[in-house]
Amino acid sequence: MTITRVLTALVLMPVAIAIVLFTPTWAVAVAVAVLTVLALWEYFALGDAIGHRAYRLWTIFCALLVIYVQWNATPNVGQFVSDILFGSNRFPRNETPHSFLVLFIFVLGLTVLTLFTRRPLVESLPSAGISSSALLLVAFPLSFAVRLHGIPFSGPKLLLFALAITWAADTLAYFAGRAFGKRPLAPHISPGKTWEGSVAGLAGSLLIAYAFHFWLAVPLRHLLAMAVLGNIAGQMGDLLESACKRSAGVKDSGGLLPGHGGILDRIDAIILCIPVTWFYLVLINPPI
Repeated sequence: MTITRVLTALVLMPVAIAIVLFTPTWAVAVAVAVLTVLALWEYFALGDAIGHRAYRLWTIFCALLVIYVQWNATPNVGQFVSDILFGSNRFPRNETPHSFLVLFIFVLGLTVLTLFTRRPLVESLPSAGISSSALLLVAFPLSFAVRLHGIPFSGPKLLLFALAITWAADTLAYFAGRAFGKRPLAPHISPGKTWEGSVAGLAGSLLIAYAFHFWLAVPLRHLLAMAVLGNIAGQMGDLLESACKRSAGVKDSGGLLPGHGGILDRIDAIILCIPVTWFYLVLINPPI
């Protein structure tokens, strides 16, 4: 299992790095859209396992709409340079309410589906619940990968930073936990995760932050802070996905990735780490 896991990672990581560093933001948005649809399909399967049938097509449509809105909100280079030269902010704060508009459209659609669907009324609440949680727990946070990549000049490096601190944390936590992990981190959710592995994962994220400070213009203290916050968010995302799987009574979310399980099993930590990185940049506003 370990060899298969490593081989799969060795194939996927160069592909992900190539997409992040060498393709435009619209291509990253397409990749995120594909990844989101696959992850949502696995999430829907978890809901099916407990009898909660989602409104799949409507949820996927709104998820893709969120990704489009996130891509459309990315600033162009000219706007960014103008902000630097004539504005007081070091980070482009071109926030728009469009993502919230999509969420409202999603709610309106759920209302229509609930009122006019032929499904039994007893399914109304579970269907709305699994659809809403899919959009809010998977699609919406993952869409911030597009916003992060769209930051002129530094965006691809910052997105790779968010991915790298997660990959390092996952790798060190996995091997450290297997080697000397003794104290369960959350035994009622994921018995295999340990505090020793968690600490090793945090150390891995900090090492990545230190390495990236030679490549990024972001001051080291901010990279370290983003590494800590991103690592904590990533571990919470990992545990959240484990809780969903335990609720559904399955070991893996799918079988698409040998040694890893499904798409959700691979990106569970990234889903929360990426928006935490984005909002750190927006709220703290470090030089980039």
